[in-house]
Amino acid sequence: MKASSKRLLLTALALSLAACAAPKRREPLPDRPVDQTPAAPTQAAAPAAPVKDPQTRFDEALAAYKAKDFKLAREGFAALAKEHPELSGPLTNLGILDAKANNRPAAIAQFARAVAANPDNAIAYNWLGILYREARDYPRAEQAYLRSLAIKPSEPAVVLNLGILYDVYLKRPAQALERYREYQQLTGSKELKVTAWIKALEATQAPVSAEVKS
Repeated sequence: MKASSKRLLLTALALSLAACAAPKRREPLPDRPVDQTPAAPTQAAAPAAPVKDPQTRFDEALAAYKAKDFKLAREGFAALAKEHPELSGPLTNLGILDAKANNRPAAIAQFARAVAANPDNAIAYNWLGILYREARDYPRAEQAYLRSLAIKPSEPAVVLNLGILYDVYLKRPAQALERYREYQQLTGSKELKVTAWIKALEATQAPVSAEVKS
């Protein structure tokens, strides 16, 4: 099968990270010394705008992404990532934005930071698998997909991505066949393209009988 006949599925779950976006509440800062110097009379200051919590800011950046305002989305996620480097969600979404902008090195760096912040970020590992595969670093792509599946074993997109890696790039037909079958079991469907891939691999795996002549 030609590599060009197959496309990697890019998971649609990559931006659904609100659960990991909000940090723990910060403890209030200690009281500061009170300035006893009488203040000069001034006009009443305008009330300060309320400070938005990280979850609200994350949701606003996500809404900007869905509205295709990628500049505003990037600014929102970047600000959160700078202020809260312990959060995996903003880093993951920055990686997605970089990947969609065809900036692979930057995307890999963002996803690496995301999994460092949260080693159970299956979405980021799947994206690392895709990016390493595009960079022809097939061993690292395999490890990233396997790590994603170790965290979330029943994710069809990752199962299919790994099957394609085995089939087209690593030339391991038996392992590819196993993953394609697993994908169809998980999805409960018989997609024509995957069914065709399975039949082609089954044909190559079938034992060839030979007539024994005395």
